[in-house]
Amino acid sequence: MIQNSADSLIVLDFETTGLSPDMGDRAIEIGAVRLEKGVVVDRFQALMNPGKRVSGFIENYTGITNQMLSKAAPCDEVMEEFANFMGNSNLVAHNASFDKRFLDAELRRIAKTYDGSFACSLLVARRLYQRAPNHKLGSLISYKNIPSLGGFHRALFDSEMTAKLWMAMLEDIAQQTAQVDVPFALIQKLSKTPKKAVSRLLSSITSNERVTPLP
Repeated sequence: MIQNSADSLIVLDFETTGLSPDMGDRAIEIGAVRLEKGVVVDRFQALMNPGKRVSGFIENYTGITNQMLSKAAPCDEVMEEFANFMGNSNLVAHNASFDKRFLDAELRRIAKTYDGSFACSLLVARRLYQRAPNHKLGSLISYKNIPSLGGFHRALFDSEMTAKLWMAMLEDIAQQTAQVDVPFALIQKLSKTPKKAVSRLLSSITSNERVTPLP
């Protein structure tokens, strides 16, 4: 059963060989955390061997070297494990269109699908924090004064930081809407709302209003 609350889901992040699975790029690392009522209750992290060398740029950007990947399990094996971890949970990623493309592409290779829906913390942040200097994950972590010890561009760390940002956003939404339990459908609706209409949307929500899930 899919959880309808926005504080119970999977937050994930991929590191990859490039920008597009349609151009032959593959995942090289996945990291994810499971939130239940806003608390991290489980983690998943694995390097995965894409079957080809990664560029020097990717090595420098992520710190993931070809030597490290040569010892990693193949993508198919890791994605089988992640599909079991993910189950039918809803999903969140920062710049979710990127991560969803790689998730879909890698799962297609092993004939797996998923029932959960995606939400994008980047799109939500653009609407909630319109005065932020930019909406990169690291910048938003600083903007919201969220403690951060570690390095970005590794999948588990980025997913953990995204989860912290996500919960900060849910708290801000709850304060503005009097929602005790923020629905996932409200977050999806918010992410598609024009920036100038965000205040009107949030002020129109009451604790008794039911938000219809997006298809």
